[in-house]
Order: sequence, then structure tokens, then C-alpha cells
Amino acid sequence: MNIPTQPVGEQRGTLIAIGVGCVAVVGGALWIQHALHEDPCPLCIIQRYLFLLVAAFSFAAAGVGRRVRLWRALALVSALAGVIVAGRHVYVQSHPAFSCGFDALQPIVDSLPPAHWLPGVFKVAGLCETPYPPILGLSLPMWALAIFAACALLLVSSMAQVRAQLSS
Repeated sequence: MNIPTQPVGEQRGTLIAIGVGCVAVVGGALWIQHALHEDPCPLCIIQRYLFLLVAAFSFAAAGVGRRVRLWRALALVSALAGVIVAGRHVYVQSHPAFSCGFDALQPIVDSLPPAHWLPGVFKVAGLCETPYPPILGLSLPMWALAIFAACALLLVSSMAQVRAQLSS
């Protein structure tokens, strides 16, 4: 069986689009934070890390000649972790009397090296249960959940295309 070592055409475009989209989401989050003064909570910061992981792994899968399956799998795992974290965030915001329970995580999230290197990007400053104005009817965690789910579906679709090509 001849296993391709690089993604081809449409698959590479999909991987690059996922990476660019995830970087754009983090850019949008930074704009919301700094221009609109909406402080990120621990779950927001974890989602930023996961969006950047999805992007990095997607770019790696699109650009390397080897281990494409590994990079795609890592991107998928990161996207699925994002679905879980964003889903938890949606739950916390839909139950306003419920505290996010991640206050104990704030010192851990803030002690990670990127929080020291780029505090304007990775430093926790808000509470998970703080509701901010919705964008097109959805809260920020709902948007994150939808985008992580879309990334996961695109990655699964890309993997399925590769399997179909290998079996034909």
C-alpha cells in the first residue's frame, strides 16, 4: 500500500484554513479583550491555548512531509478538548448561580510560561460566569464551542478522505 506522506490539494487547503481560522479567533478574542475591555477567565485562556494548538498542529500537518496523520490526530484531539472546555463554559454561563469552579485553576493557568511571556494574551483577569453581550445572538463560549466543533468535523472529514483515497 502506498501511503501518501503529504496531504494533497483540498486536504492541505482545509488544514491551512483551520489553522488560519483558529489564529483569527484568538485575534478576535484579543480585540474583544483589549478594545472592548472584556477580561478573559481561566476557561477563556484555556480555549486560547487550545485554538493555538489546533492551528499549530493543522499547519504542521499541511506543511510537513512526514507524520501527517500524527499532526492531524493531535489537531483533532485539541479540537475535541476545546469542545469540552467550551461546553463547560457554556454550562457555567447558563447557570448563573453556579461558580465556574476553576478559581483553583487560575494560579496554575497564570503560572504557565506563556502567561509570563505574553500576559496581555494569556493572563487570567475575569470570572467564568461573567456574561458579556452576545455576538449575533450567541455568547462567546457558544461561538468557541461551534468553532471547535466545526474544526473537529473538518479534521474528521479530512481523515476520512485520506482513508477513502488509500482504499481506492
